[in-house]
Amino acid sequence: MDQLRRFIELDAKGILEKIRLCLIKKLLPDLEDRRKYHEEFVSSSSFHGVHNIFHTQSKARRALWLLIVTGCITIVIWQICSRFIYYFSWPTTTTLVVQYVENVEFPAVTFCNLNRFQAHAVSNLKVIFLIWNIVSAIIQKFATENKYSQELNDFLLGNQNFSIKDFTRKNGFYLNSSTLLECDFFGKPCYPQDFEQVFTEYGNCFTFNHNDLSARRVSLSGRGLHLLFDVQQDKFTDEPTLGYTDAGITFVIHSPQELPRFDGLGLLTPVGMHAQVAIRQLKSIIQEYPWGECKPDIKLQYHKIYSTNGCLLECKARYIQDWCGCLPFILPGNGTECDLLKFYKCVYPAVYDIEIKGLCTVGTHNSTCPAPCEETDYPTTVTYSNFGGENAIKYFSTKLKKSPEYIRQNLVRIEIKYHDLSYKITQQQKALSISELLADVGGQLGLFCGASMITIIELLEYIFTNFCWMCIFLLLKAPDMPQWNNPSQNQPTHKEKKRGIQEC
Repeated sequence: MDQLRRFIELDAKGILEKIRLCLIKKLLPDLEDRRKYHEEFVSSSSFHGVHNIFHTQSKARRALWLLIVTGCITIVIWQICSRFIYYFSWPTTTTLVVQYVENVEFPAVTFCNLNRFQAHAVSNLKVIFLIWNIVSAIIQKFATENKYSQELNDFLLGNQNFSIKDFTRKNGFYLNSSTLLECDFFGKPCYPQDFEQVFTEYGNCFTFNHNDLSARRVSLSGRGLHLLFDVQQDKFTDEPTLGYTDAGITFVIHSPQELPRFDGLGLLTPVGMHAQVAIRQLKSIIQEYPWGECKPDIKLQYHKIYSTNGCLLECKARYIQDWCGCLPFILPGNGTECDLLKFYKCVYPAVYDIEIKGLCTVGTHNSTCPAPCEETDYPTTVTYSNFGGENAIKYFSTKLKKSPEYIRQNLVRIEIKYHDLSYKITQQQKALSISELLADVGGQLGLFCGASMITIIELLEYIFTNFCWMCIFLLLKAPDMPQWNNPSQNQPTHKEKKRGIQEC
């Protein structure tokens, strides 16, 4: 066994010796060759100023150039670091472009009567107003008072099969020839069947130019949609104790591909008034995170385009369906429709928990519903005047067979038109792109050091070559591997170590 072990040690020692000889002869140049390599690098390098340090006889000139090169390198490092810090702060700029066109797409307009229900249907059912407020609390915050709790409980226990959806559709505001007296879009008549019924916090509402129709376009400013409503205060009513004290038409202008949102965005025209609405189209383009707050990969399941309002409704629908096992008819989705008892006992508390716990948030990139990457708004300018002069009042009194007082208390005229044939684009852009960052870095290197990408490659090659030589030098100094097993017998003396290092 001892002879075998010695044979293996001698064989390994011979292999290592061959490796050492190969490294010395082929990979590690001698001292003179290494000195020539360093001198050649200094002379031929495109890094300006370096050769003036090493190829000058004057010590003062050498010190001066050393100071200049060091200062330039310091400034370059400072400038490059500042540019990288600025880039990773994700800066943006905003541009505003006004684009004039020959025609522009007309938005959707949703109209609602401020008196939500027919008077004869709710004369003995005052609780209906409160029930609808509980239903619409999903899209508009509403708090019930304790004094109504007993009345609600009594009604729910006695009317478990009552459908507020069917009741509102049948006994809410309707649109026909008696409530829509005039309708004109760009010189052509329009009719009640051109409107689509939707549910909002105002009950039955009706949308003109909804998403199911082909896009309507306007080719002349100052003309658009002209409407004359009769709100029929004697037939429709509401509950003043719940805050509904006005009479007239409320409406909201929105994209045909989005749902109407009245909360904070609705416009109001009281009875006996003529409202002229001038609109503009404003498109907003927001950068994705981290430059902006949008996420382009977010898609909605029940809406064609992404919007924060649509996302918020779908988020609430998911939570309510998980908690209550049903889906409110006022929310998008497919599921078992919630009955009235579940609305009061489960859905309404669930909406409150969603608001309090912040389960459906809007705005920033890390919220449930971040800002959309593209959005179209319609800023408005509204002017009001009293509806009709004396001659107009007499004309409508004769036409409708109503008294002048009825005309003043029930008729509402609304005109919606484009201010001009243009739209504005507000675009958020990256203040510094990757190409601009590289251009800045290259400009600083070229200005202060005369360096380029070729210079960087030369420098990396020089560093890599010297690193390889250093590794080979350390390998030649390393002890033989077989000696580790028996250090007492094979350990070289101090003189032998010193001689080996000198030879290397």
